[in-house]
Amino acid sequence: MALAVDQVTKVLAVRELSDRAPVEVVGSLFQLRLLRNPGAAFSAGASLTPLISVVAVIAVVVGIYFASRVGHRGWAVGLGLLLAGVTGNLVDRMLRAPGPFRGHVVDFFELPHWPVFNIADMCIDAAGVIFVVLLIRGIRLDGSRHEEQAREDS
Repeated sequence: MALAVDQVTKVLAVRELSDRAPVEVVGSLFQLRLLRNPGAAFSAGASLTPLISVVAVIAVVVGIYFASRVGHRGWAVGLGLLLAGVTGNLVDRMLRAPGPFRGHVVDFFELPHWPVFNIADMCIDAAGVIFVVLLIRGIRLDGSRHEEQAREDS
């Protein structure tokens, strides 16, 4: 679902925001500004787009591998969001100009002092937060807790 929302919003952003000044949603606090990003966050690594694309393909494969081993709802949600986000930006890199493995990601949400981003980026960030919370709580991918293993070992 998140992947579909990402792709639909990117189509709408390109259609509605091309050749337009930024659209103020909440004054200068939140605007819609269409950018095509060849790199990663802050457009870092713009010359490395093919490498970023290959890393994204590997991330999707690894994510699918781990998704088949999930035993906890939190990990399932986190991996689902991560896969949706990485796949959403990978679709842009594969299908958008200037061509496969070199395509530019469509970004359109703008906050002050922050890189312009999209739904896929939000999914990746949310997944990261979920993973940190699960790790802090000691919940493993299979649903067991770290203290359960410590008790079994003693």
